[in-house]
Amino acid sequence: MRFPVLLASMLAAMTATAAEPKTALVIHGGAGFVPKDALSDADRRDVHATLNRALDAGNRILQDGGSALDAVEAAVLVLEESPRFNAGKGAVFNAKGGHELDASIMEGHTRRAGAVAGVTTVRNPIRLARAVMEYSPHVMLAGDGAEAFADTRPKLERVPNMWFDTDHRRRALEKAQREEASKSGARPLEDDAPKYFGTVGAVALDKQGHIAAATSTGGMTNKKWGRVGDAPIIGAGTWADERCGVSGTGWGEYYIRSAAAHDICARVAYRGDSLQAAAEEVINKVIPAMGGDGGAIALDREGNIAMPFNSGSMFRGWVRPDGSRGTAIHEDEPAR
Repeated sequence: MRFPVLLASMLAAMTATAAEPKTALVIHGGAGFVPKDALSDADRRDVHATLNRALDAGNRILQDGGSALDAVEAAVLVLEESPRFNAGKGAVFNAKGGHELDASIMEGHTRRAGAVAGVTTVRNPIRLARAVMEYSPHVMLAGDGAEAFADTRPKLERVPNMWFDTDHRRRALEKAQREEASKSGARPLEDDAPKYFGTVGAVALDKQGHIAAATSTGGMTNKKWGRVGDAPIIGAGTWADERCGVSGTGWGEYYIRSAAAHDICARVAYRGDSLQAAAEEVINKVIPAMGGDGGAIALDREGNIAMPFNSGSMFRGWVRPDGSRGTAIHEDEPAR
C-alpha cells in the first residue's frame, strides 16, 4: 500500500505546483505633457473608458486561450478607432494638412514582424502591418508601396484621408504653424522638442507563454518631408522576443537612435536585468541623456509589467497575471 500512497502524494504535489498559465496585458495611449487641468472630468472619464475597452478587447482573447498577437492587435484597434489618441481616427496633421500613419507588430517567439509607414487611406494601420507580416515577404512597407500592398488585401477597410480629420488636431496644426512662422532662422533639432506625443501600443503574454507587441501612431504634428518616427521601426518603437516585449511612445528620433525597445529587452536577455530596471534605465537615463523624452510599456514572460515615463503623463492601462487591473494618466494618479 505504501507505493500507491506515495504515488498519489507525488501526483497531488505536482498538481498543486502546476500553476495556471499566466496572461498579462499592458497598453498605452501615448506619453507627453498633458496638464491635469487640460482635461475636463468628461474628458478624463472618456479616456479611462476607452483604455478599459482596449483592455477588455485584448484580455478577452487572452482569457479564451487566444494568442498574444491577436490580443495586441485587438487592443490597438480600439485605440485607433478613438479620436482621443494620436493614431487612426485621432491622428495628427502633417505640414500639408493631411495624415500619414505608421504602425508595427511583432511576435516574440517567432520573431515575425510587420510594419508600415506613411499610410494614408487604411482605416486601421495595425491591421495592415499584420498583413505585411503574414502575406508579404517583407517586414516594412512605406508610402505608395504600402498603399499598393493594401490594394491586394480586400478585407482591409479603406477611407479617404480626410476621414482621419478631427477639430482638435486641426487646431494643434494651426497653432504649430503659427509658432513656426513667428520664428526666424534655422534652429537645431534639440530646440524643436514636441510638446505632445501621441502613439498607442500594446504588449501581451498569452497562456502559451508567448509575447507580442504592437504600436500605431500618426506621428508628429506639422511633420515634413515624409518624416517617420520610431513606431514602425522594429527595435526602436516595437520589439518582442521570447523573454520580453516593448512598445514605446515619445520623441521618436531618440528612440530610433538608441534602438530603445530592443535595448530594454537586450538588457533583460544579456545582462539579466529585471524588466523594471532595464526599462527605467533606457527610458529615464539613456534617452534623456541624448536629449529626448517619453515613455514605454514593457512585459516579460513572468507577467511582470513596467511603464516608465518622464514626460509628465502617459495614458496607460494594465491587466496583471493575478487579474488585477487599472488605468492611469498622470504619475501620481491612483489607478482606476
